[in-house]
Amino acid sequence: MRIYLDCCSLQRPFDDKSQPRIAVEAEAVLVILALCESNHLQFISSDALLFEINRIPDQERKDDALAIMKIAMETVGLTTKIESLARRFGALGLKPLDALHLASASASKVDYFCTCDDKFLKKAKSFDGLNTKVVSPTELVMELEI
Repeated sequence: MRIYLDCCSLQRPFDDKSQPRIAVEAEAVLVILALCESNHLQFISSDALLFEINRIPDQERKDDALAIMKIAMETVGLTTKIESLARRFGALGLKPLDALHLASASASKVDYFCTCDDKFLKKAKSFDGLNTKVVSPTELVMELEI
């Protein structure tokens, strides 16, 4: 099963876990990453994800995210098809980088696109014609029935 974790999902384990929701999502992301490391899931990355990670101002968080990227089975490059799809998603209300993430995941036909961003999640779930299912980390773990 192919999955795509956006930048906010990859960063969730490094967030302050004093809020229950953040703690639960952080644990879910760690479970997902462990399943990727053990080859039960395939983590798919993209040029957009690498770009966003490289913009993280905190060097330690950036290094941690880049270390996670080493388990990616594939990195989706930016193509005209992805750019066109991202523009369509942007016209539907997604921020440009979020649109690129979703377009990269959909174009590469990942099974699940995972995000912790509630606004993004709500909008993306309403889109027709996606080649991927958009979920939160906790929803993904529940879908996997672990």
